[in-house]
Amino acid sequence: MRQVFHWFDNRLPVSRFWNAHLSGYYVPKNFNLWYFFGSLALLVSMIQIVTGIWLTMNYKPDGDLAFGSVEYIMRDVEWGWLIRYMHSTGASAFFVVIYLHMFRGLMYGSYKKPRELVWIFGMLIYLVLMAEAFMGYLLPWGQMSYWGAQVIISLFGSIPVIGPDLALWIRGDYVVSDITLNRFFALHVIALPLVLLFLIGAHIMALHEVGSNNPDGVEIKEHKDEHGKPLDGIPFHPYYTLKDMVGATVFLIFFFIVVFYMPEMGGYFLEPPNFQPADPLKTPEHIAPVWYFTPFYAILRAVPDKFLGVVAMGGAIIVLFLMPWLDRSGVRSIRYRSLAYKVLLGAFVVSFVFLGWLGMQPATPLLTLLARIFTAVYFGFFVALWLISRHEKTRPVPERVTAK
Repeated sequence: MRQVFHWFDNRLPVSRFWNAHLSGYYVPKNFNLWYFFGSLALLVSMIQIVTGIWLTMNYKPDGDLAFGSVEYIMRDVEWGWLIRYMHSTGASAFFVVIYLHMFRGLMYGSYKKPRELVWIFGMLIYLVLMAEAFMGYLLPWGQMSYWGAQVIISLFGSIPVIGPDLALWIRGDYVVSDITLNRFFALHVIALPLVLLFLIGAHIMALHEVGSNNPDGVEIKEHKDEHGKPLDGIPFHPYYTLKDMVGATVFLIFFFIVVFYMPEMGGYFLEPPNFQPADPLKTPEHIAPVWYFTPFYAILRAVPDKFLGVVAMGGAIIVLFLMPWLDRSGVRSIRYRSLAYKVLLGAFVVSFVFLGWLGMQPATPLLTLLARIFTAVYFGFFVALWLISRHEKTRPVPERVTAK
């Protein structure tokens, strides 16, 4: 067996990969709870890929058959209901994990030099993930799927000059139809997952090139022993692989509680109108996207002009790409930053959460006013960060990582 392994390893360097990215990859020894979410995002992506493959075996991307095929999966395919609920719950779980992962990056300055490219790849993953979720949202061909896609695609039509042609190209028809369903199915099942896997690989490669950040924001590569190993680091394997297994176990417990006992999550994960087949002649009383899109949907509705609303919604995502350059502070971690930064970050999180809730509600004058206030707070965070971070009064950062 040893000779077989050496023969294989000489032709495909498995051991070199193992040493470079696991047993020989040193990471800070002070990782805390917030560092679970990167590995959990990888776990959920695997769940989505595996369950998605099984669902495509019985799903029919046809305007007349799509809704019935989902019902067939739920009622007649052995364990089909479980696979479908795992996939639908996994979609929401993916965004829960990603949002917490991004929040950890904001707290500890994981976007700062030399990790700008790690952050950019992460944001590209988020952008592609939103597109992937949107494409998959149409596939059940229920009422909310159909009309939600109709509303979102029509937004592209508000872009000057190219808008109408762009919306027509996305739909493949003048209305959301069987062609749109087939097009979204191909993108959801083949094209976007390939892009997503490439970006995940690039994200991990860029991370391993510059090394992981930590809650202190201290570079562990600056203090090494005589063998060139970081004094404040430990090998990723076996220490953090075992730790991540504990985190994955806890996560899966909560994941399957949702799958088995509350897969619809009160209408937030699976909306009641989506249990009705798509009807182009019957508009739902209240059209709203799934919860993970609602903060940006609330920003869209907060702006009176449709085109400017689309610009604000797109800008709310694009501005996150600019974090490495908007934050001009020399300190990474929130532990050693000023009270002003902590207040700003807290206000940003509160605004994001409330915008998410407002995006689920019908548009009333009061709620629209609140959406405009929280939209101003959302964008105000980035403006204020750029203004205060240059001369921010910070606490001294330790030379070595702490045991906290």
